[in-house]
Amino acid sequence: QVQLVESGGGLVQPGGSLRLSCAASRIGFSVYTIDWYRQAPGNERELVATITSGGSTNYADSVKGRFTVSRDNTKNTAYLQMNNLKPEDTAVYYCNAVRFTMNYWGKGTLVTVSS
Repeated sequence: QVQLVESGGGLVQPGGSLRLSCAASRIGFSVYTIDWYRQAPGNERELVATITSGGSTNYADSVKGRFTVSRDNTKNTAYLQMNNLKPEDTAVYYCNAVRFTMNYWGKGTLVTVSS
């Protein structure tokens, strides 16, 4: 059974940084596009960042210049480096692996930005 496990969330002050990880198992990780989504209470899930199998990246305007997505195919892991965090970044962050019709989700990790 395919598993995606997010980690690295927590409580951080405004202006701080966190690095999220998405570890995949039982999946041909390198051929999948990895998306990072987030969902704040009362809001819809939104796409934050994408990294393709070829390493191309894309970001939501709200995080551009602050977040960086990367991947290490030797470790079957994707990362989301989040800098200059703002209270509005508070959400549960999910990773999603996509290839054609195959689509797998992790259970999420909570990020809280508060003083």
